[in-house]
Amino acid sequence: MQSESEEAGRIAALIAAPLAALGFELVRVAVSGRGRLRLQVMLERAGGGAVTLDQCALASRTLSALLDVEDPIPGAYDLEVGSPGIDRPLTRAADFERFAGTPARIELTAARDGRKRFKGRLLGLATGGAAARIEEDGQVFELPLAQIASARLALSEALAPQPKPGGPGRKGKGP
Repeated sequence: MQSESEEAGRIAALIAAPLAALGFELVRVAVSGRGRLRLQVMLERAGGGAVTLDQCALASRTLSALLDVEDPIPGAYDLEVGSPGIDRPLTRAADFERFAGTPARIELTAARDGRKRFKGRLLGLATGGAAARIEEDGQVFELPLAQIASARLALSEALAPQPKPGGPGRKGKGP
C-alpha cells in the first residue's frame, strides 16, 4: 500500500505506541519540504470519531517531547499534528473495510486494466485481504494493496458537514 519514506516509517514506529496510550491511532506520517522540513502526523481516535483541537494539542505536546529526546530528524523541522478530515487517506487495509460503501479515489503505482486512477464506491477487501475492491460505473475492480500509491475518500455530500438548522445558508422566509 502507500509507500512511506524510510524516515517516515521509522518515526511511525517510534510514535505509534505513545499515541495509542493517549487513545489515538496513527493514520499517516509524512516528512516533506526542502530546507526546513515538515513532519506531519495524522491521527484519529481509537475506534473512530472526531479528534478535537485540544486532543491534537495534547498529542502534539506528547510527541514534541518524545521527538526532542529521540531526535529522528536531523536539523530543524516543524511538527504538524492533525486529524484526517473528510478527504481522509486510506493507509491501512482495515480502512478499506471500515469505509466500504463510501466514494474513494485510488491511484496505483503501475497501470492495471490500462489505467492508474480509479474513482468509485469502496466495496471493502477482496477475499484474502490482499486487494481493495472498488466499483466504478457498474464495474468492480480488485486493486492489489501492494500496488496502491495513494488512496483517499472522495468528497461527497455524505461526507460533507451539514449546515446547522437556522444557521448560515438557511432557506426559507425571514423573521
